[in-house]
Amino acid sequence: MSTSVNAEQAWKDLQRIRVPQERVYDEIERTARNDAGSAYTTAAVMWVFIAVTGLGLPGWAVWLALAVYVALLGALAVIYNRRTRVRLHRSRHSWRSFALFFAGTAVLALAILGSGLLVDRLALPFGSLIQATVSAGTFALFIGPANRWAVGSLRDRGTRTLRKEAGR
Repeated sequence: MSTSVNAEQAWKDLQRIRVPQERVYDEIERTARNDAGSAYTTAAVMWVFIAVTGLGLPGWAVWLALAVYVALLGALAVIYNRRTRVRLHRSRHSWRSFALFFAGTAVLALAILGSGLLVDRLALPFGSLIQATVSAGTFALFIGPANRWAVGSLRDRGTRTLRKEAGR
């Protein structure tokens, strides 16, 4: 089939599609850069949990602390997800988001276990506070650059999709 294509109309159609998409990516990037409150709040909750569990509490108190910790993290997730205005099913998460999750888990596990081992070996006073501070500090230092790295790929992925569709 040979149909004539009006180049000017095609350009306008592409701009009509591309401009809202660019706004979406701008909003996602802005949220990732400026939402340090959720990272610091999560680090503070983690600090309290690790400090409390290192106090040598009875088993039921440790389980209670774990339940409160999980409930607080769940509440934080709900609160901060409701505050974001952009909800996209595919562009919110890429392979980098999943890599960030697993790398963050490994880094935090290493920080928690390593600092706990170091505190035990050196028999430091206030060991749980030291372990909590090292772990929460590692989380706070890791999460900021890692979020910017994970979100940075979304704009590129969207423009690649547009180029593929325009090339058809």
